[in-house]
Amino acid sequence: MLKKGSKIKIVCENRKARHDFFIEETYEAGLVLVGTEVKSLREGKANLKDSFVLIKNGEAVLENVHISPYEHGNIFNHDPLRPRKLLLHKAEITRLFSKTKEKGLTIVPLKIYFSKGRAKIEIALATGKKNYDKRQIIAEKTAKREIARALKEQQKY
Repeated sequence: MLKKGSKIKIVCENRKARHDFFIEETYEAGLVLVGTEVKSLREGKANLKDSFVLIKNGEAVLENVHISPYEHGNIFNHDPLRPRKLLLHKAEITRLFSKTKEKGLTIVPLKIYFSKGRAKIEIALATGKKNYDKRQIIAEKTAKREIARALKEQQKY
């Protein structure tokens, strides 16, 4: 979980994940990156769209994240879509693995950020939303917005 007041620089956020999933639990994990990936992340060139986390051989692996090649790099540039290992405690990995075996639970990345100079990723254990869930949430948001607008109008008089 992110602490308030800590100095973090958000690189990219997966807003679509909060729209498509109900977030159950969140975890903070480190990323295993090569040098040019870090430089590219510092420039903010990453995309979390359609990305997910798999548990393979007792390790958490981030799949389908696009980190653009570093512009000033050379032949040692990285593959933009390569799988990246996540740094989590063994107990957290086993907990996530057992939870994903349940029906409908998946692990989705929410944001990549720098905390104290280290690249971190916030991942979440989530369940997918159905279309009627999305419509209901949108209707609730618009109703709250209308109420707030009406109260604001009423306070003017």
